[in-house]
Amino acid sequence: MIKIAVNGAAGRMGSRILALANEQPNNFKVVQTFDLDGRSESLLPYVKGKKKLKCDVLIDFSGPDGANWSAAAAHLSKKAVVIGSTGLDDEFMRKIKTIAKGIPVALSSNMSVGVNVMLALVVEAAQKLSDDFAVQMTETHHCHKKDAPSGTALMLLRAIADVRKWNTQRTTKEKGRIHSIREGEIVGDHTVLFSGPSETIEITHRAQSRDTFARGALLAAQFVSKKTRGLYTMKDVLVIGKI
Repeated sequence: MIKIAVNGAAGRMGSRILALANEQPNNFKVVQTFDLDGRSESLLPYVKGKKKLKCDVLIDFSGPDGANWSAAAAHLSKKAVVIGSTGLDDEFMRKIKTIAKGIPVALSSNMSVGVNVMLALVVEAAQKLSDDFAVQMTETHHCHKKDAPSGTALMLLRAIADVRKWNTQRTTKEKGRIHSIREGEIVGDHTVLFSGPSETIEITHRAQSRDTFARGALLAAQFVSKKTRGLYTMKDVLVIGKI
């Protein structure tokens, strides 16, 4: 049984992680919850090193600031951490790479199994299609989502940029090809369009429930609980190879 803690426990994602974990008592035990709403424990004493986390794995779906706190708390407590928060900047990425030298970290902008299969398909398409195929993306989320483009859209863009060997300036310019829509209560839709001279390829993923991300986060927690250190993605967790 894995003892988990959740930062962002009162949020849409955190509440689903807690619910699914509680449905699997043989696999998970929730031992701590953290949030800024006052209904859960504050993570601040753990960030300052005054307390140690009681869990095996800390799962974070709190946002950019909370993710920094989670990384620091896990580092000081020497616990594994799963980070699914989006909107993370380059400074955070530099910090987490250093932290991962001492503890196991699973980091992904999208924990969905389906999205990570989509990522593999998008990479294969980018490899096999020439630059004559222009790339466009559309991502649609609920009206409460703060970051745009979404972390998933940027993850897909970076994967294409790596394949096509775009430099940083070109990649930044290509962000303008991501069309972001915020409306209603849409969980998350992503479409990557490769438009060629006489044909178009469209790869789409639609999430019907946040449970798909919550299940992925719990899979990641199981994965990092068996590691001693290192930075991992959902590709590592799901062992997605070539398709």
